[in-house]
Amino acid sequence: MSQFNAGGQPIILLKEGSSQSSGKDAQKNNIMAAKLIAEIVKSSLGPRGMDKMLVDSMGDVTITNDGATMLKEIDVQHPAAKMLVEVSKTTDSEVGDGTTSAVILSGMLLEKAEELIDKNVHPTVIVNGYKRASVQALEALKKIAEKIPDGDRNWLIKVAHTSMQSKLIARAATDLAPIVVDSVLAVAEKSNKQYTVDIDNIKIEKKPGGSILDTKMISGIVLDKEVTHSGMPTSISNAKIALVSSPIEIEKPEFDAKLNINDPSMMKKFLDEENDLLKNMVESIKSVGANVLICQKGIDDVAQHYLAKYGILAVRRAKESDMTKLAKATGGRVINNLDDLSKKDLGQAKNVEERRVEEDKWVFIEGCKNPKAVTILVRGGQQRVVDEVERSINDSLMVTKDVLEKPSIVAGGGASEAEAAQHVFKWAEKLSGREQLAAQKFAEALESIAVILASNAGLDPIDAQVELRSKHSTGAKGKWFGVDIHESKICDMYQNDVFEPVIVKEQIIKAATEATSMILRVDDVIATGKSSAPPMPPGGMGGMGGMGGMGGMGGMPMGM
Repeated sequence: MSQFNAGGQPIILLKEGSSQSSGKDAQKNNIMAAKLIAEIVKSSLGPRGMDKMLVDSMGDVTITNDGATMLKEIDVQHPAAKMLVEVSKTTDSEVGDGTTSAVILSGMLLEKAEELIDKNVHPTVIVNGYKRASVQALEALKKIAEKIPDGDRNWLIKVAHTSMQSKLIARAATDLAPIVVDSVLAVAEKSNKQYTVDIDNIKIEKKPGGSILDTKMISGIVLDKEVTHSGMPTSISNAKIALVSSPIEIEKPEFDAKLNINDPSMMKKFLDEENDLLKNMVESIKSVGANVLICQKGIDDVAQHYLAKYGILAVRRAKESDMTKLAKATGGRVINNLDDLSKKDLGQAKNVEERRVEEDKWVFIEGCKNPKAVTILVRGGQQRVVDEVERSINDSLMVTKDVLEKPSIVAGGGASEAEAAQHVFKWAEKLSGREQLAAQKFAEALESIAVILASNAGLDPIDAQVELRSKHSTGAKGKWFGVDIHESKICDMYQNDVFEPVIVKEQIIKAATEATSMILRVDDVIATGKSSAPPMPPGGMGGMGGMGGMGGMGGMPMGM
């Protein structure tokens, strides 16, 4: 890229291969890219939304309607489109649900902004209008949000059930919602009347086979390992579990050593010594009363023999994350040095048993007293189904966590968005100048969530929009009216037990407004490219003095 100074000499600013777009062209390009991303996910919103089949460079197929998963799998190149991908990632990590809605709202806000830019409304004015309108929308959500009893299982099941309605597991939601809620309540910790939940303490183990309805919660941990030795028991009741992170093996010395053996008895003595060391390791486990050993590292064959002889069930090469969860579930402590092992370090469980799951053997550690880590064993007809069920359950776990930590809910089906939009419309009437236009466009974009839901359900979007506005203009009586997907009509979603966490709705509005504001404020896109020219020789162009012989080309016109 180059410009010319007053003397007509070129000023090279950017290296070769760079590109620049400015002003309205840059804004239009950015808006178009973001709108395309929103368009991809739009048809997947709601229970009647369509799934997307994503095929990666290796040919692996993912079938999903989860916004975050879709955008994660798509290799997006455009910088503005990447910002919308970040919106979905942020929403997913913060609240776990609402990723599709956040991206759609961002796309709609940009679409409405484009209409104003075409009318010569400055982007800064639009951004200010949007930010002020978002504050009003958040206030509207706070006003209509309803507090629910802390830790109320029935309410939590309703919220989890709603989250599942838009997923592959919708038909099994009635059976799966209690599993999700019980898992979250099992790992939840309460202090000063406030719940905190670490979702990492809920292990999701997948196994194709059976149906989705075979999915169950285990009050403990499932290890995708088998018992290490055939002579060991495969079931232990009233298990006392030793959790060891060091290997039950003779470690090789760090330095090279040479052992000269010139007598068979010396060889036997050497092997006996090694055998005794391993035997002592096993006896130190047995002496504290342990009847189950979970080892993070390897277990020597000789040690396995002694463990089997003493009737101890052992599992080797357990994952570090599983060891942490086992410690929480059983109340045990992970030991690095066997010399430090004592009775108080042992975890407890009612039953430890090796079971066959399809063609594999897995170890189930169940009946843990007050488990702070649990497992959800996910089943399904095939691997892709199981993968999508896992994603759906994960979203539902996050939603349940959100409501448990912040027990406020709003009605779903686009009801809360439609109510917040009406509030913003009324507030915008008090504004003067061009910010009023921006605020009105914000309300229209917010309202479009419910309209898209209606469209995906087969309703006429215009009729749905008119009816929603009519219901929500009646005040408190009509604030919970949204789109009933199953009945294909506008009705009271509170009566239909369709509830969503208010924190998810807040996150959607915040994330979409911030992303939109950032994209709208960009009026110059400069993309640097790699220069194809070879590096300059030391001393600059001086080495090209020999080209003076080209003076014979003087007959050529200067314009060449």
